[in-house]
Amino acid sequence: MSDHELDDDEIDALTEIGYNLIEKILERAPFDAVKELVDSGAPLWYQDEEDGTSCLHAVAFIEDQKLIEYLIEKGAVWNAVDNLGITAGDICLSLNNEPCYRIICDAGIRSEYMLSLLASRGLQPEAQSSLLLRSNDATAAGSSSEFFSSRLRFTTDTNGQEICFVSAGGQEIGVMMGWEREIMRETVKQLCEDNVKSEGLNVLNVGFGLGIIDSLFQSLARPPKNHCIIEAHPDVLLHMRTNGWYDRPGVTIFEGKWQNYMESEQLLGFGGFDVVYTDTFSESYQGTFFEHVPDLLSGPDARFSFFNGLGATNALFYDVYTQLAELNLQNLGLHVTWSDVEVNLTALKETWGESRVYFGLNLYRLPIAKMTV
Repeated sequence: MSDHELDDDEIDALTEIGYNLIEKILERAPFDAVKELVDSGAPLWYQDEEDGTSCLHAVAFIEDQKLIEYLIEKGAVWNAVDNLGITAGDICLSLNNEPCYRIICDAGIRSEYMLSLLASRGLQPEAQSSLLLRSNDATAAGSSSEFFSSRLRFTTDTNGQEICFVSAGGQEIGVMMGWEREIMRETVKQLCEDNVKSEGLNVLNVGFGLGIIDSLFQSLARPPKNHCIIEAHPDVLLHMRTNGWYDRPGVTIFEGKWQNYMESEQLLGFGGFDVVYTDTFSESYQGTFFEHVPDLLSGPDARFSFFNGLGATNALFYDVYTQLAELNLQNLGLHVTWSDVEVNLTALKETWGESRVYFGLNLYRLPIAKMTV
């Protein structure tokens, strides 16, 4: 589209042809009829005002694989959501149509990988990533600097669940919640089983939160020889001091952002880590921390994991970002294996209260990465 502002007549014309495109698809018009509308300038970004249906939603409903491929190639928006928050990929999943779903998912991976590559080179692409996933959120939920200057509230709900809240945009948002414990338990098991040293493991965790995973590391039959924790938020650090973490044998706490320690003698002096884990708030796991992991690991048997929660309120987004994480780690010489951890979604829905939901799927995909030999 050109840079000039559209007048009312142009907007009406685009709306009409965009609507017609969706109708033609839903009527199962011949491929050439749909192609003719696209060639005549039908906007592939258009969504019906009544229910938010896009051309990609429409073609997902009729399960036309050839047409999905064509519209994706021409620029249909892979991550468009309708008024109920449903993507075309969700429709494909509901119809159990794996080939059509895979086309849309692969388009998302290509798009997001290119955007992350451009961003890593300091370039600002004209196309923007999904607004649901990467909105310009200046609150504590989307800005690290705002998060570190915000007050946190530690509490226990009526079900006995520990919660750490931050206020963002007039809403309390869970930084970490007790329901994650079973995920963390399985993560520690896979990070540490058959990864045993007689003198104990060297463990690094970035982002303490409620201390769930750190408590699980400390509860191992053979606790870590060295257990390093990097934490920047002053309220979390106070919480750690109040609960005696500064006095635990073998525990070293690095106060500040992880970026300040990656090349420091304080951290590198431990000679590498057998286990590295990270779960930081309001940071993408595809950021620069991944780049440091190969230098932090002690050797080919050392293991790395992270809280795999980006996009986890939508199955399509979660698949895209899970596979994007794997690509990024592969590029760094790390091989990733995945396992599924069941999440009790019914019980989970009861835990949120007024907090914004950050995980809404039945399965958590747990990553374990090791250096490629």
